[in-house]
Amino acid sequence: MHKVVISGTGLFTPPHAVSNEELVEAFNTFVRNHNAAHQAEIEAGALEPLAESSAEFIEKASGIKQRFLMDKSGVLDPARMTPYLPERPNEELSLQAEMAVAAARQAMEAAGRGAADIDMVIVACSNMQRPYPAMSVEVQQALGIAGYAFDMNVACSSATFGIQTAVNAVATGQARAVLMVNPEICSAHLNFRDRDSHFIFGDACTAVVLERADSAVSAQRYEVLGCKLATVFSNNIRNNFGFLNRCDESGIGQPDKLFVQQGRKVFKEVCPMVGEHIVAHLESLGIEPSAVRRFWLHQANLAMNQLIARRVLGREADAVEAPVILDRYANTSSAGSVIAFHLHSNDLQAGDVGVISSFGAGYSVGSVVLRKL
Repeated sequence: MHKVVISGTGLFTPPHAVSNEELVEAFNTFVRNHNAAHQAEIEAGALEPLAESSAEFIEKASGIKQRFLMDKSGVLDPARMTPYLPERPNEELSLQAEMAVAAARQAMEAAGRGAADIDMVIVACSNMQRPYPAMSVEVQQALGIAGYAFDMNVACSSATFGIQTAVNAVATGQARAVLMVNPEICSAHLNFRDRDSHFIFGDACTAVVLERADSAVSAQRYEVLGCKLATVFSNNIRNNFGFLNRCDESGIGQPDKLFVQQGRKVFKEVCPMVGEHIVAHLESLGIEPSAVRRFWLHQANLAMNQLIARRVLGREADAVEAPVILDRYANTSSAGSVIAFHLHSNDLQAGDVGVISSFGAGYSVGSVVLRKL
């Protein structure tokens, strides 16, 4: 069995930053227009009026101040409130593949690796823009990588599950190096007309190169000490969009075909699950939580991350121990914990231990324990 390291990471950030204030202005205009159009029904008590939102509410509820989107104009148009992402001809590179290639090239450069060094490509994210051909195979071709590729989806935990899959392939000699990519266009499955969730997500793409420790050439290498995954079925985070929708026309366009969640239940159930998961993982490796230099947690909600860190450490974690990128990027699903790792890992010293952890729909939770070499 070969030791495995993360030797490079990459990050693609979309071109459009959208502040809470911009999002709220569009949302509140939609609300006022809706209430005016249905004034008679509202006055008759047949319909509840929609409530406006505020930037202060969003930041207090989530810790989010802005997000990056692949398209800004469609989202901020009160008559549309959906990103405008035109379909491309089949002969052109797909949008998700374009994001993935950009992040992948950055990760490969950081690892000092070219296409010829990689044997396997995984695209792991919450939503693929099509069922087939696999996005990963398109990315593989665009980068000129031989070997094989496949897609996987474990919602917000896709990155840690993808890392575990890559680690197994490298450790057993199935691949010399693996490229694992997380292209997330979360804005496309977000209901921007829902006050409780319209602010949650942003778009981004991350990439990770994993390879044998004895052949890695990168100056920044992080040995994978262990991976631990767990799933428990729950409907509290769900998206019912799929190919069967056309078989029952009554459901087309309904809110459940986009992201829906019962936020309070998720908070109450997921936080202890993740905290216990990380503690058990560290214990299995003989590592005390107090010995962990950094926690790169899934960036869904600031209060969730604070509570999880407190459950693991038995005290509040500071901004260095549990860095936050949520305020700038919002929830980028599977990409979030890897963004935190990408932006907040180079300062670690040799021997320092860190944990990447992601969690979300499923429920699913994954943790990857790393040691800086």
